[in-house]
Amino acid sequence: PALPHFSDFTEMMRALGYPRIISMENFHTPNFMLVSEVLLWLVKRYEPHSDIPGDVDTEQDRVFFIKAVAQFMATKAHIKLNTKRLYQADGYAVKELLKVTSVLYGAMNTQGGERADLPEEDSTKFKFDLGSKVADLKAARQLASEITSKGAVLYDLLGKEVELREARTESIARPLEINEAEKVMKIAINSILEEVQKTKDMLNNVALDEASLEAKIEKRKLELERSQKRLQTLQSVRPAFMDEYEKIEKQLEKQYSTYLEKFRNLTYMEQLLDDQRRTEQEMFE
Repeated sequence: PALPHFSDFTEMMRALGYPRIISMENFHTPNFMLVSEVLLWLVKRYEPHSDIPGDVDTEQDRVFFIKAVAQFMATKAHIKLNTKRLYQADGYAVKELLKVTSVLYGAMNTQGGERADLPEEDSTKFKFDLGSKVADLKAARQLASEITSKGAVLYDLLGKEVELREARTESIARPLEINEAEKVMKIAINSILEEVQKTKDMLNNVALDEASLEAKIEKRKLELERSQKRLQTLQSVRPAFMDEYEKIEKQLEKQYSTYLEKFRNLTYMEQLLDDQRRTEQEMFE
């Protein structure tokens, strides 16, 4: 299929600092490895600390990778991507990649308008870290919230300072009485002794709790052994429907191959139909 705005895509990737050179020939045939590499690079450019796995060895890994990237872009950047076109990894995937590169490229120009005056050989040295800016914004919002709450608490405490100042002055001016101080110390000592006695009682109960826990652990071990034996017995028995399941699974693989072939043909025919309608419109105009 034709590659719309391909020159814009390659120019934006070069300006964003992509280390490899992308040419039109790379997308004449499906090239999922290149598309996945570009997607992962764009995600890292947007959020350096993202945890999207880059494994695309199997079909299931590729589907999971495309879904994870689409979900990330939808939640973080509010960019809606067509997962089917990305999975095709051909010229249609370039349209989806342009959605992300256009946002990053526009943000880069907004952050550093003077970049247009730089020499061409220095353009790839420009580093745009949008993820760090987002992190700084989140930290600033959190600090602003903390400052507001701390200010409110401080205001309340300062409002009580008048009463507290009088009580503090009265306490300092009052002479120290030995009998009263001795009484307070005895009360504190008795409170500490009670806490010590409670701690001793708790330590004495630890032995009983330990014995109870050991009995429960032994009971759980016996249950685990019985469960493991039952599991081994079930694993050794082949289910009655297993043969039918394997047969249907093989049929499903054939049906899926047929579906892929028809989907590719349908996409190709839709492209031909669009070209034909465009030609007719141009002729009519």
